[in-house]
Amino acid sequence: MKQYNWACLGCGHIANEMAHAMEQKGKTFYSVANRTTENAKKFAEKYNISKVYDNVDDIFSDENVDIIYIATVHNKHIDQIMKSIENGKHVLCEKAITLNMQELDKAMKAAKEKNVIIAEAMTIFHMPVYDKLFEIINSGKLGVLKLIQVNLGSCKDYDMTNRFFNMELAGGAMLDIGVYALSFARLFMSENASEIHSTVKFAPSGADEQVGIVLNNSKNEMAAVTLSLSAKLPKTAVAAFENGYIEVDNYNRATKAKITYTADGHTDEIIVDEGLSALCYEIEDMEKAVSAKENKMKLGLTADVMDIMTKLRNRWGMKYPEEM
Repeated sequence: MKQYNWACLGCGHIANEMAHAMEQKGKTFYSVANRTTENAKKFAEKYNISKVYDNVDDIFSDENVDIIYIATVHNKHIDQIMKSIENGKHVLCEKAITLNMQELDKAMKAAKEKNVIIAEAMTIFHMPVYDKLFEIINSGKLGVLKLIQVNLGSCKDYDMTNRFFNMELAGGAMLDIGVYALSFARLFMSENASEIHSTVKFAPSGADEQVGIVLNNSKNEMAAVTLSLSAKLPKTAVAAFENGYIEVDNYNRATKAKITYTADGHTDEIIVDEGLSALCYEIEDMEKAVSAKENKMKLGLTADVMDIMTKLRNRWGMKYPEEM
């Protein structure tokens, strides 16, 4: 497979994780750009990246760049995605890929016209353990899906200037952590939810701090989702079928799962652990998609999740400044 030149936009925590994943894959970023050039230079030195852009916009026009990895705050994504697409670059963008469904529709239409791949960096869609689980699910051994329960919660300080609660930085539980929980639910549901219910508690800044969501679709596959930025919750997810249930801990980067069969209570443990960073699988699947070998980026599921999040925020009357 062709060796692709990846450019990194942003130098925060997740960008550092991606750089480590690149090293595990025997690669390095070709170039890096950041709002603060000094931070980009430090990042480049740390990871042996040969090119740093003094002007951030130069990352989009560099003819040597094949794929741009976007690791900036949510509300910067759409402009950066569109500039990438306009210049014929493929895009892997951190979650949430956009603020709302309208932005994502715009990006998907442009990507189709330019014949480039765009995708959200959602680890759940790429962990090999889920491939093994779906082999079992698709065999019919577990029967039909009935119910999903998925939680995600962290305890953040009430600092209204940080990205978790700051509306100017598209803060809130939904876009920050809800995208993981809803992606798990959508991965297991055979079609998107047609019925959506929720309750929300807002932080003083106006960002969603705590959320409860119930989903249902035409096949009566239901999901209950609990999110919080003010209470720690285990990263636990359960998918219950008529003949058994699957439990997944650390489901956003899972390497193992347990299946319990309800008829006799016996269990099977499914383990797929290659000792790699979860982000390695994103890199691998993105390059396969770009090479047209196999597209496992699941942009359709990303769009379904974005549709749910957009509908919920619209019902709550919660809008970011860019949406006013």
